[in-house]
Amino acid sequence: MRVRVLGSAAGGGCPQWNCACATCRRGHHRLQDSVAVSGDGRAWYLINASPDIRAQLLGTPELRPGPGLRETPVRGVLLTTAELDHTIGLLSLREAVSLVVYATTAVTTALAPLRALLAAYSNVEWRELPAELDLDGGLKVRRLTVGAKRPRYAAEASGDDWVSALRLSPAPPNSDRRSAQRTDASAVARGDRIRTQRSYTNRSFVYATCLPAWTEEFHRFIAGADEVLLDGTFQTDDELTRMTGRPGSAASMGHLPMAESRGHFARHPGTRFRFGHLNNTNDAAGPDVAEDGIELI
Repeated sequence: MRVRVLGSAAGGGCPQWNCACATCRRGHHRLQDSVAVSGDGRAWYLINASPDIRAQLLGTPELRPGPGLRETPVRGVLLTTAELDHTIGLLSLREAVSLVVYATTAVTTALAPLRALLAAYSNVEWRELPAELDLDGGLKVRRLTVGAKRPRYAAEASGDDWVSALRLSPAPPNSDRRSAQRTDASAVARGDRIRTQRSYTNRSFVYATCLPAWTEEFHRFIAGADEVLLDGTFQTDDELTRMTGRPGSAASMGHLPMAESRGHFARHPGTRFRFGHLNNTNDAAGPDVAEDGIELI
């Protein structure tokens, strides 16, 4: 499995076009939040479609078109929210001959105007994003609802599954798991097969860049994961007001501050945690902060 960060900023990117805060003036460039993941290195899926998606695709060699004239390694898009910074990029994919988009019912319903626009340009198939899903290239997906925050344009909409975390892992090389576990006459061969299966089933990546709270259910969801990309929108709950004078806490906007998330890491000693979706006011840096273009797995 391969996982590449395409963008590590929250909505608006960094620098934000109309902001003169200290972080934006320093010019640390980040594109908006999106990740590409593949089970086999050939069939790729986008986790969210940011407004920067064209630059992100062309700037990533694995995602460039070819070898056919209109051939692309991008097989589809997994939407974890209905927020504009996670969905507007779908309009930039309108040249696709066909496109598959996975989303919960709440997200799909909220995106009715965008779906109508896309339908005039491309053959887009909207599919439900269930609790478990198998994708091309041997990629397995598990989904957990982590929040019910609606985007502003859908403030009165109904539904519960508005914000999702995803856990992705490659399927075993043998699609018949029972046969992969059968007793073999050769102990060496059996050991090789079991080791191969473990190397595939144990590697996993969790995407949770919009996380309002760290619950016991989320603890169980990430248990044993190799890499977890967390909500790094704000370092502290009062960051936005402190940096810009604007009202609003991280909690009120559906984001768990980095300072609070770090307190949970000790329960998962074998997992590497990094933060993405940084707001333009967030000047965090260091080994646990994701940067555009890095490969996590």
